[in-house]
Amino acid sequence: MTIALIAHDTKKELMVQFCIAYCGILSKYNLVATGATGKTVSEATGLNIVRFLGGSQGGTQQIAARIGCDEIDMLLVFRDPINPKPNEPDDQSLLRLCDVHNIPVATNIATAEMLIHGLERGDLDWREIIKKG
Repeated sequence: MTIALIAHDTKKELMVQFCIAYCGILSKYNLVATGATGKTVSEATGLNIVRFLGGSQGGTQQIAARIGCDEIDMLLVFRDPINPKPNEPDDQSLLRLCDVHNIPVATNIATAEMLIHGLERGDLDWREIIKKG
């Protein structure tokens, strides 16, 4: 299972704290992230994270392409809806792709915690359930 991490600039510290808190769970999965998010989280946690370009340089689109190819199984994208920066990519197409491909997505820490706890319990192995069905 591959989990993608994206955090807007004002939410990077929140992503770091989230990943520190759930490092034991996240370490069991393949992690990918946009550039600065991946670097910041990796340095703070020691987690092995494949880093793409920065979000504004195309990293978000790289993650979107992998969602379209069914290479991403969960997306955690901590957005700042109050103070978006002009260079931050529009998240609507990314969220649309998650809907099309049935990818669990969290856009805030509360939902991310629900997904991580579900993952830990085994509730989110939906691709395995589909294969067995």
